[in-house]
Amino acid sequence: MSEGIRCMWMRAGTSKGGFFLAEDLPEDIPTRDAFLLRAMGSPDPRQIDGMGGADPLTSKVALVSKSEREGVDVDYLFLQLFVDQPIVTDSQNCGNMLAGVGPFAIERGLIVATREETRVAIFMENSGQVAVATVRTPDGTVTYAGDAEISGVPGTAAPIPLAFRDTAGATCGALLPTGNGVDEINGVAVTMIDNGMPCVVIAASDMGITGYEDRDTLDADGAMKARIEAIRLKAGLRMNLGDIAEKSVPKMMLVSPPREGGAIAVRSLIPHRVHASIGVLGAVTVATACLIEGSPAAALARVPEGRTKSLGVEHPTGTTECVVTVDEHGQPTEAGMLRTARKLMDGTVFG
Repeated sequence: MSEGIRCMWMRAGTSKGGFFLAEDLPEDIPTRDAFLLRAMGSPDPRQIDGMGGADPLTSKVALVSKSEREGVDVDYLFLQLFVDQPIVTDSQNCGNMLAGVGPFAIERGLIVATREETRVAIFMENSGQVAVATVRTPDGTVTYAGDAEISGVPGTAAPIPLAFRDTAGATCGALLPTGNGVDEINGVAVTMIDNGMPCVVIAASDMGITGYEDRDTLDADGAMKARIEAIRLKAGLRMNLGDIAEKSVPKMMLVSPPREGGAIAVRSLIPHRVHASIGVLGAVTVATACLIEGSPAAALARVPEGRTKSLGVEHPTGTTECVVTVDEHGQPTEAGMLRTARKLMDGTVFG
């Protein structure tokens, strides 16, 4: 496709990618995906011929449209573009890119800013969930400047609180797809859980690591990653995800006791490379696993008292603070966190 398409490039949470109005892209999905792969520069490990940053965290796309759903402002479809394969998948959400949807929708005129802050109800098409983002809009325009800090992003920016509704079982049909807080796969105790992101939670020590290693060290451990992938393939079937050999879910979460004052430490595989930090919904799901009696995470976590629990999920670049509210039976009813975003470029991208 020689003609360009209007696009805004944003850093959203700890991810980066292109934000498009859905109506601006081809309706035919193969044609759309071919354009996006060209625009991103995939498949190529360096993505040298496109906008991608040679990392799954910077090879992402958000499609946004005005919603016709009651009580919802915009619809958001997340697409993960593989770096070194010609694959575009919508099999998961991205809570980091979600942080850019509210500002983008306001900037594109899909909704009108209200007062100093504008609440944007967002339907996440990947999972059928609704999230509410609160965007700072002084004088009726989006501001990206502020004093909020998040781990994995230098400097500060305007805070964008995200509140998730009905996240439990959004993809797998139940918070615990097997009905168990702990199962065994290949002789290893695991928790298969979905509170916005399908995850398999495993004690890092069961994989022969401490769980405090850096990303490069873990990425170089081919034997460990092969063992984890063997577990993941079996877990996908049990989690109602089918054959997940070419899917990016479930994520694999290796947990350890916290060392920096948080609730739990984690190293996340997404799924074949180690995450530089952790995804938003992955962090929420791991935090929830800390509340599941008998789970590998619960055995290692430091969990505060009360119905509303602030749980810091420690990862290679800092700590992601999650807030999980539980009912009288200890079941999660709402989860949320703080993110930021910044507009990097607004213009035309070519495929």
